[in-house]
Amino acid sequence: MNNPIKNEVSDFIKKYAYDIQDKPILVAFSGGFDSTCLLHVLLSVTKNKIIAIHLNHGWRGKESDDEELRCRSFCESFNVEFYSEKLGENVKKTETDAREARYEFFERCAKKFGTDIVFTAHNADDNAETVLYRIFKGTAVDGLSGILPKRDIYYRPLLNVKRYDIEAYCTSHSLIPNNDSSNTNLKFNRNFIRHEIMPLIKKINPDYVDSINSLSYLAKLDSDYLNEQVRNIANSTQKFVSAPAVLKTRVVKNLLISVGIDYDREKLEQLTLFICDNAGSKSGKITSLSAKLELFVNNEYFDLIPHGIKHKISEVPVTKEGCYEFMNGKFTIEKCDVIPHVFPSDSEFVAYINIPDIDFVLRVRKDGDIISPLGCTGKQKLKKYLNEKKIPQHKKGLIPVLAKDNEILWVAGVGLSDKIKVTNKISHVIKFEMESK
Repeated sequence: MNNPIKNEVSDFIKKYAYDIQDKPILVAFSGGFDSTCLLHVLLSVTKNKIIAIHLNHGWRGKESDDEELRCRSFCESFNVEFYSEKLGENVKKTETDAREARYEFFERCAKKFGTDIVFTAHNADDNAETVLYRIFKGTAVDGLSGILPKRDIYYRPLLNVKRYDIEAYCTSHSLIPNNDSSNTNLKFNRNFIRHEIMPLIKKINPDYVDSINSLSYLAKLDSDYLNEQVRNIANSTQKFVSAPAVLKTRVVKNLLISVGIDYDREKLEQLTLFICDNAGSKSGKITSLSAKLELFVNNEYFDLIPHGIKHKISEVPVTKEGCYEFMNGKFTIEKCDVIPHVFPSDSEFVAYINIPDIDFVLRVRKDGDIISPLGCTGKQKLKKYLNEKKIPQHKKGLIPVLAKDNEILWVAGVGLSDKIKVTNKISHVIKFEMESK
């Protein structure tokens, strides 16, 4: 394995996909130079099953169908499983809609084939073009970071490989990729950047791809550092108030991005000022963000909440059996010694537990909370636990939790701590009921 591209892909797998074990690898396969190179390389650097997945956009009629047939034939010649779908006619013929349709297709394929590994063939030139495109759109530091080597289920092993080298690889291995005629259509912004702007930049700096990717790498370092500082602030109002302006802005921006709300400088400044101005409020203040969401702020924390929530965030001591009003519902704890035939699932707001005495606090999450997940040994941060349960950011501060100091024993509707699980005996049943609207 002395080919540079093979070495690059092999090193990438060791660094980013070391835990893929025996999972199938899905390769987004258009049949162009990039994906053809990636698919061919993977056959020699991994023993995992490889499945080529192809989305036929159908925008070029017979040409699109012929490309799909060539992709299928290529895969058959290398004994690679091939799967394709055709894009619905209702999808608008725009770059944005096409991209969204592709990623929806990739995610359907991941579920269909039982994997969370999708390799795409983005290369170094793609990243340079992406960074430049984002600069034209007025990006911040995160945008300068460009295309990430790994994001969620997506892996991009060719991100450090130039298009020239990819084409040379295909030629040297007698691979004949598809030639998508739409790649020269200048009505698409990325094609205009590639064919009109990049050649002009090359006259100024022949090594522009390396230079732009160097900018992208340095921006990623800065962005990672800032995001780590943001995580330290979390949703703590007091930490937010004392943070420097750059972190305040980033915290608010990340909050809006997490729920898909558009922002500009004025909006970021307004919300930052709103949090700071209400940092001393015990009962909390609310400002509207969209038709469905509000920003709640009090002297302890801030978070996004749905419209209409009665947000009572004071901690409620739980010291005996009975009913306790909390937030927009009521919590009950009652004696119980009958083991149910079927235990409630984690997603239900009911749990059967075994406890020696009642001495808890009903509240919402706080910084430093930990939990011992049911069926697991050891503890983990509640924040990580909620992330693993895929709880949306704007809901994390709305979930009632039963706590003993900083240890969480029950996250209503999410999961139970191993500390109070039922083994041979039940002592109580706990329940949280939402207030009817």
